[in-house]
This record gives sequence, structure tokens and C-alpha cells, in this order.
Amino acid sequence: MNSKNTGFNTICTHVGEIEDKQFKGAISPIYLSTSYAFENVDTKRYPRYFNTPNQEALCKKIARLEKGDAALIFGSGMAAISTSLLAFLKKGDHIVLQRTLYGGTANLVNEEFNKYGIEYSFVDSQKVSGFEEKIQNNTKVIYIETPSNPLLTITDIKEVSSLAKKKGIITMIDNTFASPVNQNPIELGIDIVIHSATKYLGGHSDILAGAVVSSEKHIEQVFNLAKNLGGSLSDFTVWMLERSIKTLGLRIKHQNKNAKQIAKWLEKHPDVKAVYYPGLKSHPDYTIAKKQMRGFGGMLSFELKEELDASKFQQELKLIKSSMSLAGVESTILSPSLTSHALLSEEERKRQGINDGLLRFSVGIEEKEDLMNDIEQALKKVKILELEH
Repeated sequence: MNSKNTGFNTICTHVGEIEDKQFKGAISPIYLSTSYAFENVDTKRYPRYFNTPNQEALCKKIARLEKGDAALIFGSGMAAISTSLLAFLKKGDHIVLQRTLYGGTANLVNEEFNKYGIEYSFVDSQKVSGFEEKIQNNTKVIYIETPSNPLLTITDIKEVSSLAKKKGIITMIDNTFASPVNQNPIELGIDIVIHSATKYLGGHSDILAGAVVSSEKHIEQVFNLAKNLGGSLSDFTVWMLERSIKTLGLRIKHQNKNAKQIAKWLEKHPDVKAVYYPGLKSHPDYTIAKKQMRGFGGMLSFELKEELDASKFQQELKLIKSSMSLAGVESTILSPSLTSHALLSEEERKRQGINDGLLRFSVGIEEKEDLMNDIEQALKKVKILELEH
């Protein structure tokens, strides 16, 4: 399974699987032990050291999917993000981050970095010139997220990574929305790729996990902090994540197709004010997205016309679930201002273009006609309610 020509779905299914030598089962056995021998062994295993059999095996699969040398898996996406950032930043260092980040990441920086004496600057534009303007002599990391959450803005990965390499700066990217199916940032020059594995890697809304992929050298640096912070993942969840990744390519291919067709339909809908999806030619970053992505993803956002109540619309949906998270096989919808970006101030949300009427739509694997019909019936009911009111 070490051939570079191995297909994506074959990697998802077989790379990193543990052979059941005793009973010849078709899937990896689970090793739930938290205590392993320390004498006469090649590896001293301990769950907090990220090296149980299931942990090691899954890391091989995720690293291969992201075309990196090594990986670590964590108890959540935020554990992966915070550990990676703090592994490369210390008191007196500076980091440049794009403004349009996952709310949890922005909150981590705004609330915690001052305590550690870490300086930071946010970039309001996705253009590489915006990042260059913010770089200081003590800048050690540039952090981006593309497509962004929730407006699906696109940052030119290759331009940012090229700039950073010239300056000797480490680059990190949150690749959660794209997933390894649609985008491999390491091939575009990024040093460290981070995932909330709770989302597309898991894909079934039943696990919480995070992942980091990079070179052996950088992963070693992340590990040296991670073993002290203790953000490791239970082996049962590790096993569930390995199971889920087996269908990653199949799931996301269908979600890509659904999302693109529904985005086109919403763009022409008379009750919709705006649609944000990088696969639409009307999207301002469409050209960049087409250049660096193989597919445009299963996430989109849209705004209803002002006279329609977005909250009532969500309440009238029957098939599409109003739900906090995203990227499951089931379609979900939420208001970013009340969930993913609720920790940001109202002023900051408006600055990012996140209006109270914005809806983030995670498109699942259902038949697109059923999803469209659900949206249509909910809109009709909201309009009737508005007339009655």
C-alpha cells in the first residue's frame, strides 16, 4: 500500500488498517488497553503519547490522505488547533491570521494569546498583499482557513505559502471545510494542515476528534507539547473514525454534487437574497477555488430576502435538521450568529459580513430534489405566516 499511484478510495479503505492476525477479521481490531508492557518492547505505548496501535494506524491513513509525512489525532478540532499554534508560538512571537476564521479559533486568539504574551494581527482581505502588510520581524506563523466558515471565502493557498517561505514563516491551514477529497494544501506549500475530524473525516455526527498533518519534524514539535496537554483521543473513537474515513471519498463526492446543484438553484430563487458557494461562477473567488480545489465542497451559506424570517424558516424545515454542527451524511442548517460565531461580538460579526439572517447549510447525501422540496415548502409556510401576522 505504499505506491504513490494508489487511488483515493483505496487509501481510505486500506491504508493504516490493522491486520487481525488471530481471527482474520476484515476490519481493524480495537485495542482498548490503557496499560502496555515497557520491557523488551520496541515502543513504550501509552494513550496520552498518541501511540496506541489504533492511534498509530489511523495517523498513517490521515497523513497519506493529506499527502503529509506524519499525523497526530486529537480529542477535538480545537485541541488540534490550540496545540499546533502553541507548539510554534511563545512569548514575544507574532502570528498573522485571516479575519474569516472559525469562531472558536478567533475566540482562542482573542481571549488567550494576550495571557501568553503572543502578539497577533488579523487580515481583513484574502489577498496575499494583506498578509504581507501584517508581517513583523517577530512573525512566526501565518494561519489561514479556506474555504472559510461561514461565508466560503477563498484564500490563494499557493501565494500565501510562497510569501511565508520567503520570510521563513510557518504556515498552517484549517482544511476542515474542503477535506482531503477536495484540497491538499501540503502540495500547495503549506507546512501544517489541521482538521476538525468531527466534521467530514467523521461524517456521521457521532464522534469528536481533531487531526494535524505535516512533516515528521513539525509533527514531533506538536507532539512534544501535545503529550503534556493531554488532548489524546480514546481508542474506541479512533476506531470509529477509521471506519468513517473508509467512505470519505464516496460521501463527499455526492455532497459536492448536491451542494453545487442546490447553490445554483438557490441563486435563481426569488426568495433568496444572496448565495455563498465557491463553485458558483458568480462567487468573487471562483477562479482561485477552481485553481486549487478538485471539488467545491458540501458547504454553502445563503440569506433570505429581508421580509422573510430566517428563524421561522428553519423551524418549518422537515427534512433538513436545525443542528449545531456540520458535514454529516444528513443535511443540517444553522444560524452562525447564534452558534459557530456566537462568541464573537455583534460588531465583529458584522465586520466579517455575518448577518443575523445568514444561514449556513451543510448539504448531506439525500436526494437533491427532496432537499429542494423541503426548502420550498418551508419558504411557502413562512410567507403565509408573514401574511397572517
